[in-house]
Amino acid sequence: MRPEPLLMRPAFAPTPDWWRRTEATKALAVQDHVPPAKDASASPLAYGALVAFTCVLLLAPQNVFPVLGRLRIALTMGAIAIVAHVRDRWALGLPVTRPGREMTLAFWLLVWTMVTMPTSLWPGGSLGLLLDLFIKALAVFWLIGNLVDTPERLRGMVQTLTVLTVTLALVGISNYLSGVFGPTQDVRIVGYDAGLTRNPNDLALMINLILPMTVALLLSSSTLVVQAVLGFAVLLQVTAVVLTFSRAGFLTLATTVSLFGLRLIRRPSRGLVFAALFGVLLGLPFLPEGYADRLLTIGSVDADPTGSAQARWSGTVAAFEHAVEHPLLGAGLGMNILVLNETVGATWRHVHNTYLEYAVDLGMPGLVLFGLLLRSCWRSAVAARAAGGLGTSQLAEGIEISLLAFSVAAFFHPAAYEFYFYFVAGLAVASRVVSERKGQVVA
Repeated sequence: MRPEPLLMRPAFAPTPDWWRRTEATKALAVQDHVPPAKDASASPLAYGALVAFTCVLLLAPQNVFPVLGRLRIALTMGAIAIVAHVRDRWALGLPVTRPGREMTLAFWLLVWTMVTMPTSLWPGGSLGLLLDLFIKALAVFWLIGNLVDTPERLRGMVQTLTVLTVTLALVGISNYLSGVFGPTQDVRIVGYDAGLTRNPNDLALMINLILPMTVALLLSSSTLVVQAVLGFAVLLQVTAVVLTFSRAGFLTLATTVSLFGLRLIRRPSRGLVFAALFGVLLGLPFLPEGYADRLLTIGSVDADPTGSAQARWSGTVAAFEHAVEHPLLGAGLGMNILVLNETVGATWRHVHNTYLEYAVDLGMPGLVLFGLLLRSCWRSAVAARAAGGLGTSQLAEGIEISLLAFSVAAFFHPAAYEFYFYFVAGLAVASRVVSERKGQVVA
């Protein structure tokens, strides 16, 4: 019996080797079963808007070109970043935030803030601070932790912050050389004209928090030209911190130098430690007049002729006593100002201690939540330093030292609800995300 011609077979008839999987079907099967969303980077549009928001926040171009103030470019960039990120995650069928202990702690800190709102000394003032500042800082923390998810983006964000703080440093140095001083009794320079850096103490804090990351960029660079540029950037940042005459700035700077020195002395790059020590000795004769006398008031509060140290100490004591007397709910978000008005006089000043701000405003639960968040972010940076590649590991170390520097600066700055900590904390989460994705295929 003759075999049936091929053309006469029904179209649905199986071939003899129908059960074998061809290369094409294997490829389709792999494509169907690999979840690309898991490995895909976050929205490029959202990341670009986040970088733009950071530039606007630190440089405040609307203060130079008032017409930009009407456009509310910071709010616009922030909104674009949020909407683009949420849309991207929705399209991929993913939750709007990456899982992690830090995001959970930040969420519960926000919840506790709202729980204490009804018992606040001024509920309307607490609500205004929440909507105008604190929720924005938390949003930036959330965006950085979700959008900075590749080594390139992590390095790019650190480079951006370095360039921005060098700009701030140059303005601070220029103000000192030009004699642009503020109205205070101790004749100190005016900072950069932006919300986060107008006060010289705030300028010193902002630069100090980015300085360790700049050093990390320097240590992870391989070309001599880049190392020279970054070395000059570090010099400008350190000079600007000194010229602010900030005592807290000096202590934070000393923390950074000490931590890097203790770590680098055990590595092949220990020569940088001796070079830094030589640079410090070389720079001692060029310290601005009166700087050493101001630093001496750190150990002797009564020796400060301006009365600033005495006022801050009395405020610290009053805040501590209030926190002990009201350990649960506190006075309400931002109400440490009213507490000091009632105890030490109508000065309308914040408690110059981030930890006490949380304790006075949100009670011990708020302080504990913030402490856990700070510790968790530090642990993420440590884990990223241990697990990341060469470049990521060094950047993570810089972020880790930035967090440790902030933990010292927090004793002297009213920065509980500002962007300072939450920028660095977001980068700590991002460094962990980048290290965890090491070896995955990034779309």
